[in-house]
Amino acid sequence: MYVLYEDDGAFKASHIMSEGDGTLQVESATGKRSKIKRTNCLFTFADPGPEALMQQAEKQALDIDIPFLWECAPQDEFDVDALGTDYFGHMPSPVEKTALLLRLHSAPVYFHRRGKGRYRTAPPEILTAALAAVEKKQRAAAEIQLWVDEMAAGRLPESIAQAATSLVTRPDKNSPVWKALDAACAQQQKSPDRLLLDLGAWPHALALHKVRFLATHFPRGTDFPEIELPQAGQDLPLAEIDAYSVDDITTTEIDDALSVTRLPDGNIRIGVHVAAPGLAVTRNSALDKQARARMSTVYTPGEKIPMQPDSVIQAFSLEAGRAVPALSLYVTANPETGEILEHTSRLERVSVRENLRHNMLDTHITEESLADPSIVLPYNDWIRPLWQFALLLAKQRETVRGKPENNSRVEYSFYLDGNADDPDTPVRIVPRQRNAPLDRLVAEYMILANSTWAGLLAARGVPGIYRSQQTGRVRMSTHPLPHESIGVTQYAWCTSPLRRYVDLVNQWQLIAAVEHGVSAALVAPFKPKDADLFAIIGAFDAQYMAWNDFQNLLERYWCLRWLQQQGITQCPASVLKENLVRLGNAPLVTRLSGLPNLERGQRIEIEIMGTDELMLELDCRYAGLAPDTGLAPEPVDDLDADAEPGLEPVAEFEPDEAGATELDALTATAPVPGAVTD
Repeated sequence: MYVLYEDDGAFKASHIMSEGDGTLQVESATGKRSKIKRTNCLFTFADPGPEALMQQAEKQALDIDIPFLWECAPQDEFDVDALGTDYFGHMPSPVEKTALLLRLHSAPVYFHRRGKGRYRTAPPEILTAALAAVEKKQRAAAEIQLWVDEMAAGRLPESIAQAATSLVTRPDKNSPVWKALDAACAQQQKSPDRLLLDLGAWPHALALHKVRFLATHFPRGTDFPEIELPQAGQDLPLAEIDAYSVDDITTTEIDDALSVTRLPDGNIRIGVHVAAPGLAVTRNSALDKQARARMSTVYTPGEKIPMQPDSVIQAFSLEAGRAVPALSLYVTANPETGEILEHTSRLERVSVRENLRHNMLDTHITEESLADPSIVLPYNDWIRPLWQFALLLAKQRETVRGKPENNSRVEYSFYLDGNADDPDTPVRIVPRQRNAPLDRLVAEYMILANSTWAGLLAARGVPGIYRSQQTGRVRMSTHPLPHESIGVTQYAWCTSPLRRYVDLVNQWQLIAAVEHGVSAALVAPFKPKDADLFAIIGAFDAQYMAWNDFQNLLERYWCLRWLQQQGITQCPASVLKENLVRLGNAPLVTRLSGLPNLERGQRIEIEIMGTDELMLELDCRYAGLAPDTGLAPEPVDDLDADAEPGLEPVAEFEPDEAGATELDALTATAPVPGAVTD
């Protein structure tokens, strides 16, 4: 005896070996034995055999016309035996009954299952709607297949081209365009962005990198709406000083300047003057909401996305030759001992005498020239006293830190001589030493201002956003803690309010502290334990990291383009760890397959065979040890040891911590390398 039963939604026929009260032991045509529930059995039969039954039934089922069967079937619930008697004109045989079951089961649009061997005919209106849905689904499937075929032939369908950006940023995986792209990617063994790029959705990888970033972080574009800038600070007193700013040639947001005055008693008064947009961009204003949405200026080689609109930058940037509102810190100090005798902060207007640029001065102002008092340097009366006192400040911090600073790493600036959207634009990667005197000088006074103003906020009981570093961990908080790597008891970002939102927030609090003294906590925009400060910290950290990741991505892209433009096929490198090496002529870290077990810092030669501008990878191989120059292996610090493929590793600390330890000594006042040129 044989049985037809249902198993996982399919009909099967097997030989009955034994029966129990609720189960049957059956054996399939392949000899596999299994136990099935009696409730899953449809009927038993003696002839033909199970395998013949299924073959004959499947063949006969193809001859049954489903629409005709629907017309013949009762409108109410029915079983297969009753329908079979009406359809065949006699009690159906096991083969006919099985064929009918297979046909009914294959047409859920026409027949709704109601139990074992029982069905109900779909009402006409439901059937019409279901057939329309099926037809629509079939058309969609045909369209998807057409798109897949087009992509296989190397053509980009218009519908997919229009959705290309969303497909690589926030794809709707239920949409036809995604299903087509996903199928084409599986067929061609490519990632979605790779396939779309190959098909010409974007002209080159650079466009894709930018489109993906902008679509994710600036879906409404990077332009600012028109907002009238309030007039502020025009009645402030004009400072009687000679102030100069020092920035990279590409800097457009000049946040700060320095002045120095020799006093009759032999002491000096040093001024750190910071642009004061906080006078006009006030908390919860429309301009504040714009700045808070961006949190920081985005810098990439050849261009930038500013945090503040041009109207704010033009009104408050410390451009030479005009009086601009500023928040100034004046420090009176003994130039021989480095002792700070007193400090005061005030709001005033500052007229910067000249905006100095590194590329014009770095070759003239060196440590050697500064050490020789007989050499008359450019801006000699300004630079020499500032430099001498900066050395004393650095020594004091070094004593607190307990170890010397490491400023030996070479850093690189990116310059594009043309359109930043054109990958064929010539790119220059210019190396410069981190311990250049002007870099160290500016960094030292930014550290002085940021630590002094952090102390002022704490003394006045005014909350701010502080930065600390303890046991190697950098964090932001609303209360002051030591910054061990810099060597100060408290620290807060305050000197870049035109390009960083945390500095703007701290400037609001500082303005209250300067104007209202001991009662500042009562009138400051943010009161103690203000939850909004914690929200700003969280949002800033996430946004700042995203901006930094994008900057690193594009700098890595332009590193690869530079290697191509220079026709470099072999270059020096140094071993960081295992198979990770750092190029000796560009700020690029890459993995190197086949690298032998070498000492960290060992100088080697690598052969460059190609680049992948989408994945930002360098295809290279080990070419041998570098020629013996008698030099010791290149020093590799813990920062290098933790490096991953990407740009040359830099300290995890952010710009204004420059000069303290493996830190960027320039970006406290200037954009990170690659800022846009006016």
